[in-house]
Amino acid sequence: MSIDIAYPVFSTPDLAVALSTARRLMEFGRYEESKIDVFAELCSLTEVRRMARELPQGRFSGQWDDKEFDGVPLKNWPPLVAGVLGPDLPTDPAAYEGRLPVEYELGDLPVDSIEDVFAAAIGPNMGWINWKWLYWPDVPERNLHGESTHAEVTLLFNTRTRDLDKPADDHTVLVHVRNISIGGRQMKEPYAHWLAEQTGLTIIGPGQPS
Repeated sequence: MSIDIAYPVFSTPDLAVALSTARRLMEFGRYEESKIDVFAELCSLTEVRRMARELPQGRFSGQWDDKEFDGVPLKNWPPLVAGVLGPDLPTDPAAYEGRLPVEYELGDLPVDSIEDVFAAAIGPNMGWINWKWLYWPDVPERNLHGESTHAEVTLLFNTRTRDLDKPADDHTVLVHVRNISIGGRQMKEPYAHWLAEQTGLTIIGPGQPS
């Protein structure tokens, strides 16, 4: 099975600098089919409502337990559990009890369509912008083969991992390459180093499976 691995190449508490750095790296592999996805984990009702005002077109989904709706048809699930757009969010605060954090997502958008607005709206919440369907070129002088299958750039907000498992006081840029390991050695790591070099960056930590 082919998966990707993401290497951190830059961290900063300055959101504008983080976004411009991620875009600079993304432009190196951008082509006409490239798209973006955005995601945020909203930990309070106040943040859910604020995001719904600023980016209502996204999908909001609350937390739930597998056993909670075992055997219940999807059409009978509460709206927040099934997932709703901003305008359809429940107005009763009781609907959010046990449902936080609420996940916000919006995907397959054109590059440069929502990045600035989303970055401005993320606030204190953890989340990410992912630029996908990029194309990393061949580097014959270093015997490195490019690819598009796992060519991505991710900007993490207020965390340093794609799992959003721990908050941070800064924002981190990740560059993705194909995960090829032989004898425990990551064979694509040299390519990740080369990609970072093209934009004046360096790998600053271990790769993250994603």
